[in-house]
Formats: sequence, structure tokens, C-alpha cells
Amino acid sequence: QVQLVESGGGLVQAGGSLRLSCAASGRTFSSYDMGWFRQAPGKEREFVAAIHWAGGSTTYADSVKGRFTISRDNAKSTVYLQMNSLKPEDTAAYHCAADSRGAYGSSWYTATMMGKYDYWGQGTQVTVSS
Repeated sequence: QVQLVESGGGLVQAGGSLRLSCAASGRTFSSYDMGWFRQAPGKEREFVAAIHWAGGSTTYADSVKGRFTISRDNAKSTVYLQMNSLKPEDTAAYHCAADSRGAYGSSWYTATMMGKYDYWGQGTQVTVSS
């Protein structure tokens, strides 16, 4: 069983920055593909960013490319989402997700899809004011 706990959300003005963190339980974090998704009120959950278990590959939604950066620290079992140049349309609950089979044959090419991930966090709220 993997538990994911997000932190770092809050209220920020447009143009500002936030760094989200997601701490994972378990001793095999380094084998997980990790992702961030977000869900705004009345909208479906959407992909934001993902990082490969080996750390060498990342992928981003077009809407955040060039503004957000995903990274991981395996020693701390934590994945981060650095968010810069925030816009009001970035307002959402941000959820991290883990694919515990990342190093065991799970496809990286489905990293943008919710079905890839078998564990989810409860989310942290990000609100960007105009």
C-alpha cells in the first residue's frame, strides 16, 4: 500500500509561484512513475506533469509547459511541482499519483492517462487570484 500526501498549496496572485510537494510512503519510491493532475470545480481531472521512475524523462501538458517543472528526490520519497507564472486558470485541486509498477514494465507512454496510476493523494488546493 502506498500513501501519498500533498502539501504546498495556497492562495497566490497571478504571476506568482508555488512549489507543491508529494511525500510517498513505502520503500520502493524510486521504482514509481509519478504524476500530477488537477481538477477545477465542475471540470474533469486533467493531466499536468509526470516524471519517469528513473528520472530521465518528464512530460507536461501544453497548458503548463515552460511554466511548471516536475522533479523528484528519491532519498526523501518526494515528488515536487514547481509552478511559476501562475494564471487564474491554474486554480484547481492538485493531486499527485503513483504508478507502483513503473520499473516493472508499466508503459511510460500512457503517463498522461489517469488509468496508469494505481495510487492517488487527497489533493492540495491552489488558488490564483487575478
